[in-house]
This record gives sequence, C-alpha cells and structure tokens, in this order.
Amino acid sequence: MACSVCDSPTVSFSVPEQYREFAPAQASAATCCTRCLTVEPADDDTLAEPDFTRVSNAFPTSEAAIPLALALGLCSSLATNRAAIEELLEAVERAGTDPLLVLDRLVADPELEPEIDLERRRHQIEQLLY
Repeated sequence: MACSVCDSPTVSFSVPEQYREFAPAQASAATCCTRCLTVEPADDDTLAEPDFTRVSNAFPTSEAAIPLALALGLCSSLATNRAAIEELLEAVERAGTDPLLVLDRLVADPELEPEIDLERRRHQIEQLLY
C-alpha cells in the first residue's frame, strides 16, 4: 500500500484492541509511511508481525512500536490529542523504550521527511511528559 500523502511505501500493522481508540478512524489496522510517517487506516489484511525497521532502524521493534506509530499519527495536533499522545507514549515507556530518544533518532534519520515538524513536536512532547 502506498502513502496517500507522499506515495511512498507503508508498513501495515494490526491495531490491538487497547489502542483502537487512538487509531485513525478507530480502525483495527493502520499503515505508517516509510518516508513521511503519516499514519492512516488500513484494510484488515495486515501482517501479524510488522517490520517497522522499514520505516527506520530507530523505530522500536518490540511491543512499543505500535503505540509509538499511533502517537506519531496524532502529533499533527498536540492540543487536540494531548491525552491520547501521553497515554500512548506511556505505553511505549512501559514496553521498555524511551520515546524521546526514539524521536531524536527519527529526527536525525536522513531517509525520513516527516509530514509534521518532528523536531518541534519532540520538544513539545517533552514538555507534556515531564
């Protein structure tokens, strides 16, 4: 599946029940663009084990990957999605991954061209979390 924003390849993933309320259109599956990090709803025919390293080697491969991807999808509006982003990033931390470190590494990845200003959002997210 190609990204509707930049036409790049995407990574499809199933959204666990506990995160569906944070998924685009509350879908049971979503995609994350390998270039602009846009997260969009997807058909239900997704991979059981998505390969988020296709997005970036900085992306977590553990159970932290899906909440991180969903949080990135909500970052276009921190004011509207503040509580959801906080909850998702707390899930990332509980899974043993430092979300701010991952954001730093995603910002530094030359292959990525995020649709949002990820560096600015990273600073704002740090203020939300601490």
